[in-house]
Amino acid sequence: MTEGKKLVIVESPTKMKSIQGYLGDGYEVLSSVGHIRDLADKKDIPAEKKKAYGKYSIDVENGFDPFYVPSERGKKTVAELKRALKNADELLLATDEDREGEAIAWHLLEALKPKVPVKRMVFHEITKDAIQAAVGNTRELDLALVDAQETRRILDRLYGWDVSPVLWMKVQQGTSAGRVQSAATRLVVDRERERMAFVSASYWDIETQASSGSESFAARLARLDGAALARGTDFDDRGTLKKAVVVLSEAEVRELATAIEAAGEASVTALEAKPGTRSPKPPFTTSTLQQEAGRKLSMSAKHAMSVAQRLYEKGFITYMRTDSTALSTQAVTAARAQAVAMYGDKAVPPNPRTYRNNAKNAQEAHEAIRPSGDMFRTPSEVSKELDRDEQRLYDLIWKRTMASQMSDAKYETTTVTLAVTAAGRRAEFTASGTVYTFKGFLEAYEEGSDEKRSDADRAENQSLPIVAVGDVLRLDEVEPKGHSTSPKPRYTEASLVKALEEKGIGRPSTFASIIDVIINRGYVTKRGQALIPSWLAFSVVRLLEQHFADLVDYDFTAALEDDLDAIARGEQKRQDWLQEFYYGSEGHVGLRNIVDNLGEIDARALNSTPIGDVATLRFGKYGPYLEIPDAENPDAEPRRVNIPEDLAPDELTPARAQELIDAPVAGDRVLGENPANGKIVVVKDGRFGPYVQETDPPTVEDADESTGEIVEEPPATKKRAAAKKAPAAPKPRTASLFKSMSVDTIDLETALRLLDLPRTVGIDPETEVPITAQNGRYGPYLKKGTDSRTLQSEQQLFDITLEEALAVYAQPKYGNRGASSALKEFEADPVSGKPIKVKDGRFGAYVTDGETNVTIPRGQTPDDITFEIAVQMLADKRAKGPAPKRTTRRTTTTRKPAAKK
Repeated sequence: MTEGKKLVIVESPTKMKSIQGYLGDGYEVLSSVGHIRDLADKKDIPAEKKKAYGKYSIDVENGFDPFYVPSERGKKTVAELKRALKNADELLLATDEDREGEAIAWHLLEALKPKVPVKRMVFHEITKDAIQAAVGNTRELDLALVDAQETRRILDRLYGWDVSPVLWMKVQQGTSAGRVQSAATRLVVDRERERMAFVSASYWDIETQASSGSESFAARLARLDGAALARGTDFDDRGTLKKAVVVLSEAEVRELATAIEAAGEASVTALEAKPGTRSPKPPFTTSTLQQEAGRKLSMSAKHAMSVAQRLYEKGFITYMRTDSTALSTQAVTAARAQAVAMYGDKAVPPNPRTYRNNAKNAQEAHEAIRPSGDMFRTPSEVSKELDRDEQRLYDLIWKRTMASQMSDAKYETTTVTLAVTAAGRRAEFTASGTVYTFKGFLEAYEEGSDEKRSDADRAENQSLPIVAVGDVLRLDEVEPKGHSTSPKPRYTEASLVKALEEKGIGRPSTFASIIDVIINRGYVTKRGQALIPSWLAFSVVRLLEQHFADLVDYDFTAALEDDLDAIARGEQKRQDWLQEFYYGSEGHVGLRNIVDNLGEIDARALNSTPIGDVATLRFGKYGPYLEIPDAENPDAEPRRVNIPEDLAPDELTPARAQELIDAPVAGDRVLGENPANGKIVVVKDGRFGPYVQETDPPTVEDADESTGEIVEEPPATKKRAAAKKAPAAPKPRTASLFKSMSVDTIDLETALRLLDLPRTVGIDPETEVPITAQNGRYGPYLKKGTDSRTLQSEQQLFDITLEEALAVYAQPKYGNRGASSALKEFEADPVSGKPIKVKDGRFGAYVTDGETNVTIPRGQTPDDITFEIAVQMLADKRAKGPAPKRTTRRTTTTRKPAAKK
């Protein structure tokens, strides 16, 4: 770099190219590629500092001083930045303007130790005007924001490293706890508990079609003899009425419907029209963008943020991590001008709209998410520059921004009351219809809604004919209708984000990663859009509630966020706050005191859930199962019944549990006889999954003399008989079913092909060594002597030809040694500081940071592995520690020296 240039450091390489073009030759723009250093792993702490920093990489005795180390990538980045800095006359730190970005800028400052003037450059959109304006309006580093981010990082390390080991010991290895993820998991579990405790209530009413001339509309029975009929909202979650209403039985409703149908007519007794207005929603914040992307585009929170990141870095939208609903003056002008151009002068109100920001701390970004620039490009104008998801999300942001500055929608809701006397009772029907007299912002955009619980929650939106009080209308299609109340819907990603925001748990910028973590940990699974907690989540939440109550209390978790905001505003001292959180104070126990005084934890009770009086659900090493004691012999080993994987916790009712108990053992089915050896082939559902097995055919001695049926011997008899036999019989052949196979549909032919594995594909013509296709612990693979290669699918075990197998072996096993042999590459691991890679090894694909290797589990492929998943896999492997070494006991004999002659 020539003398006199200014060095600008941004986070992302994508931003680097765009900003360089806007700033010109007087600047050199480089990237830090995110974080350059983080809290050290234990092995990276020097021996002389182990005593102070060894447990957490934080000296909790001396001001909670963190011990940072650069990652391997960070070392290279810092070296490159230092070389560039030698010839610079000014340093501009242009990382994102949020807490994390401010912390990255501080870490750069600490690592680079520049001797030239340093300025903080911030911007909210990557356009030429915004970048040039940012260069002219720099500021100092905000150390309060840095303190808030560092406090958050230290807090999360203390929380996770103190609480997670308790979960490993008492629930399951590899489980973890986190300040925000645990509260989010509890939200999902609490909703499932509500559904499990829910008692459905039934109620009946009557619907009919009322006709006036050629026009008709739907009406519903609302009152009987002046008393209101029950609706779904009149019942609580225990199925009990909350107020005095009439609940009709099915028989009463059917009798009344017959009488009303016979009457055939009803008169209009009341007509009420009410005007109303609807106002547009504010422009998007991080949270509301994630919610709408989930509702309207079926995007996960993580995916939505990834797409938004790309749009921002390409210069199409403003910064996507913000809790502000404010728009700049140029954005308001652009939105209003575009609305007028598209929908006319009445589309916007006389004065620009402003929205109140309810967030307590709006320092993370100062504008809502909107299209960038002072003139918004329409979706059609940018479509050729964006991929499909980017187009869809940009369209959503563009519409929402424009609608936020448009006029209110105006409507009129008309309610008609009809009365008819039948069977000596006065029945009143009502019908409502809404007509928009001015659509306003609805011309551009209407916000989506979350799932509703009952028909009563749905607004009626039908057209009503012009009628007057006293008119007589014909009643057709008089139909009794039965209804049942339903429990609260499960959380979706959108509604969970909304709940987290409402309760003040986490920050908008972290919602996507929170949801991603609880899914990857196995605490939550997705069924469609619904989030369903696993039984593992129930055990984890139960332990935290019983022994770490404060840490998963919603108010306490939200208060932590408020305190972090106070630190960011400079109102709270970082060291004082951490001292109180960790060691406690009057009215607050403190994390250390909680962990040191846990007492005894009954792991068996923790992992047990009674299912009525039928059975007990237990969560064990291999997942959940039902345990049924022997009523006649309480001391006998209880029976165990596996639970179907797709059965949600609220669906495991006592009745459903009884069905599982009474059902024949799944998969214990005879497929037929193997013609090659006369053995019987059966399919079974075992502890480690479904499999096929060969068994000896029954002998005459095994059959009941009277019926000829096979008699199952008692276990004790079998054991005694087995003990008398010598030598031991050879183990029967078994083979696991492929993931694509089912115990209910597998046939004898397929079972025999499984049992015949490994299959000899052919002989390598060069080495004359046979090539076999085998199914192993880590998936399907080819084997030639000691050389193995991974296959892409289990079906290839049956189908792959010798020619195809030779083509696989013709490829370099580990790729070109001159290039990367990784299937995937990620940023540095936050613990080891070394780049994470996904590689193909002898036993299948695995994740590695050069120090720790983790095989990708069966059922997952390298394509499924994200950076976050890879980091967690490595963390879980480290937590387990090294595998115990096998030792061979040797007997040594000490010989006495021979006597001297």
